Amino acid sequence: MTGWLYMAAAIVLEIGGTTALKMSDGLSRLAPSFAVVVLYAGSFACLAFALKEVELGVAYAVWSGLGTAAIAAIGILVFGESVSALKLASLALVIAGVVGLNLAEAKP
Repeated sequence: MTGWLYMAAAIVLEIGGTTALKMSDGLSRLAPSFAVVVLYAGSFACLAFALKEVELGVAYAVWSGLGTAAIAAIGILVFGESVSALKLASLALVIAGVVGLNLAEAKP
């Protein structure tokens, strides 16, 4: 169970790091650029701890998939990026894939 707590922290930190990357304006703004480094380092550290208990393929798919879906939503809701039916359907498929991998990992 601890592995999944580390996984959740890794995802939250990765989302924060990617959002800070957008706000850094090409790494030209100091505070967001510093936040990128700190948040990504924390994300990778938490991911490393999660890998002690969570299978590699599942962990990476969850980390990258949920991070990608959350960042796409933030892009749309916060930064006014475009939205389309295809984009929303594709995000739903990413989430469905993450759920499927988690179900496949579950031991009978």
